[in-house]
Amino acid sequence: MKNLIKEIYQSIRILKNDMINKYYYFRINQVKDPYRVMFRTEPYKFIFILGHMRSGSSLLTNILSSHREILGYGETHIKYASEFDLKKLLFKVYNKTQNTTSLQDLKQLRMNHKYLVDKVLHNNIVLDENLLTSEKLYSIFIIREPERTIASILDIKPHWSEEQALMYYLNRLSTLERYAKLINNKEGSLLITYDQLLNQTDLVFDAFKKVLGTESEFSEEYKVTNKTGIAGISDSKENIKAGCIVRSPRKLAQKITSISIAKGIKQFENCVSTLSEYCSFVKNNV
Repeated sequence: MKNLIKEIYQSIRILKNDMINKYYYFRINQVKDPYRVMFRTEPYKFIFILGHMRSGSSLLTNILSSHREILGYGETHIKYASEFDLKKLLFKVYNKTQNTTSLQDLKQLRMNHKYLVDKVLHNNIVLDENLLTSEKLYSIFIIREPERTIASILDIKPHWSEEQALMYYLNRLSTLERYAKLINNKEGSLLITYDQLLNQTDLVFDAFKKVLGTESEFSEEYKVTNKTGIAGISDSKENIKAGCIVRSPRKLAQKITSISIAKGIKQFENCVSTLSEYCSFVKNNV
């Protein structure tokens, strides 16, 4: 009897999810405009978190996605060949974040979020870089100093050499500089560092409100979901599951050579300088 009830429940769940998926697909794809969906008057706006691995992008994604005007869950791995691929983002985010087990969660079916967010950490994701110049797409750049970043990359990718991790870091920062020059819009782009997110949190949150024009405040506490801490989507380390900003650093066994650190610092400083010229930025407290 228990097995029968379990099978019935499973069948109902599958049917429910299928119906919801079809509902989202219908609303999203019946309108050709990549920023609009059926039964909604306002166009969507999008946030791209432009960073690198171990930059704090998962923490940033969780904080933003916990705001009532913003929806996202992590790294979607969608390849953006044109603005019409934003439809894929709409469907994937609503589909992956659906949780209709309560009346509160059913509100998501209204699709009334102002922003949808994706994080982009690799150079082969934004295939049409002109998409970044869309007036409906906001870019938040997040970068982190090299020593801790490279050590943390090697912690999650032990099969990489220090040289591989360094080259990824240098190349990614160079790409972020190119993105900032292309966007060239201080009203629609923002630079923060991981250190600022941890230690100048209120100033960072004020900058979010100014750039995004959100009505309510941002919080250090965020929702922990079934996507939080999943490798390939989010930071897979334990701190991200705390549901709030954890300021004490994890212990890392990897030691980075002074030569790699020096190369990383030079590129990091160049990147900060370039992005500060082309984006809004949070000024460090003196």
